[in-house]
Amino acid sequence: MNNVNRRDAVQRIALLMGGFISAPALAGIRGEKTYQGVSIMADESQIALIREVADVIIPTTSTGGAKAAKVEEFIVRVVRDCYTKEEQEHFYEGLAKLNADCKAATSKEFVQADATQKKEALTKCMLEADQERKVNRGKKVPNPFFFMIKELTTAGYFTSKIGATEALEYLPIPGKFDGCMPISPNQKTWAL
Repeated sequence: MNNVNRRDAVQRIALLMGGFISAPALAGIRGEKTYQGVSIMADESQIALIREVADVIIPTTSTGGAKAAKVEEFIVRVVRDCYTKEEQEHFYEGLAKLNADCKAATSKEFVQADATQKKEALTKCMLEADQERKVNRGKKVPNPFFFMIKELTTAGYFTSKIGATEALEYLPIPGKFDGCMPISPNQKTWAL
């Protein structure tokens, strides 16, 4: 039997989030606005593109995916309200590059590409982000686009109603605290 305690559940969610949650994403989860300057406003085509990228990262399975959870709304809000102007520009440049790379490879924009083409474009983006992170290790540069959108997608999804109640086990009125609670073999991880 596979028993998972609360600490293991938190560690697994942290691994989904890349090991940690950045300050802007954490502020976004809390609904805070930490950037007071003039923000970049996403247009409808950028929002549609974000929706499709998020859907590749967390697709619909037996539970609703990122699209159903409207994760794009969370992402746009956090980028606008919690990222600096430089980080916002970096995010939207990365989004445009992903779209351009997909179009160069498939003759289709990301939104029109089929599921396999979208996955290939996002995989290429991930590999480039890994390489960029290695090259820039120790330097003060913005996080690569792929890691930004992956973090925002997972944070937005697992803090949404669908993510917290359908993808994770949810107990709306908890009983006593039990720090080491067994989980049955096919049970979902607990929402915290």
